[in-house]
Amino acid sequence: MKEIRWHGRGGNGAFTAAKLLGLASSVYGDKYAQAFPSFGPERRGAPVLGFTRISDDPITDHSQIYECDCVIVLDETLCDVIDVFSGLKLDSVLIINTTKEPEEIKKCYKAHSNANVMTIDATQIALDILGIPIVNTVLLGAAVAATKFVSMDSVDKAIEAMMQKELAQKNKVAAKTAYKFVRGVLNE
Repeated sequence: MKEIRWHGRGGNGAFTAAKLLGLASSVYGDKYAQAFPSFGPERRGAPVLGFTRISDDPITDHSQIYECDCVIVLDETLCDVIDVFSGLKLDSVLIINTTKEPEEIKKCYKAHSNANVMTIDATQIALDILGIPIVNTVLLGAAVAATKFVSMDSVDKAIEAMMQKELAQKNKVAAKTAYKFVRGVLNE
């Protein structure tokens, strides 16, 4: 089973990204999946969590995810208030929306040496393509490229199913842009 934790702020779309990954995995990827949020009565801007589980077998565990194969951080400022590195499994992937380089993130936040840190300026990609700084689908594309938990084709279908046509088209482009960027970094 693969377990993913999404860190965002209320209004960032972290839970939407978690649901999109779950939909892409289960309906369009022939796997089993769960997606669920963790937040209280917080308002817009407060830290929130989203979770996704992906498995080849039925999933019976409905608890919060504490040990992750992948952590995605939609807002870098969360690293200053939450230990986003906690619970990372050996050889896990941490993807952060930032303009910093991976080594700078590791040094700045004293990251675990076992985490494969990937950085991407998801905000700039979102602004360029969507015209607004909503980075959830950008980071979804980056996560798919870094983990290969599901295909990009399945993500495209999930985005089409969950969003209105015009919005879906732009978000598919944003996700693919991040996917290509990360694949390029990994192939260097």
